[in-house]
Amino acid sequence: MGNSIGQVVVLVVNTLGGLLVLALLSRFLLQASHADFYNPVSQALAKLTAPILNPFRKIIPAWRNFNIAALIVSLVISTLASAIMIYSAGYALPSLGDLISWSVLGLISLTLNIYFWGLLISIVASWVAPYSGNPALFLIQQLLEPIQSRLRKIIPPMGGLDFSPIFIFLAIQVLEIMVVGTLRQGLGLGEQAAMFVIGI
Repeated sequence: MGNSIGQVVVLVVNTLGGLLVLALLSRFLLQASHADFYNPVSQALAKLTAPILNPFRKIIPAWRNFNIAALIVSLVISTLASAIMIYSAGYALPSLGDLISWSVLGLISLTLNIYFWGLLISIVASWVAPYSGNPALFLIQQLLEPIQSRLRKIIPPMGGLDFSPIFIFLAIQVLEIMVVGTLRQGLGLGEQAAMFVIGI
């Protein structure tokens, strides 16, 4: 019975904590990308994260266009969620330093996943609904544009074809291997422990 309760706690914390961290990290990335704040999706994210984020924004100021409070709160929630899940599953808690390091790695991995899936959705949408007015698609394009525009300066479109998505996909895979994979090994984050880290 106790093990079943622990599994339920892990499931609930992982799901709700993951969604909240995803919302906070998305808000950070969209603001950093100068995305439209008045987009309906942006407004929904702002309303969803405001109750937990606003108190921290009073003591953690933004830097340039970076919502530092959203990033720090994401890290705090991810660390707390990992600790709760590990404890609920019946394992000994690692050190605070390990928990924070694992959570940082989880945020890096989640960021790469956001760009990966955003780019994939953008490509598919350009084929099946090239003139769609969906606000979510506009927001994804605004999120990707700062990266794609820089790549287009190096590799301009040829024959009307934009090759920047190919290189972004390649860069994401390289970062997954070189950064996430290397840090995961260096931090001793095995498969079992990774189950309790949001974003991995």
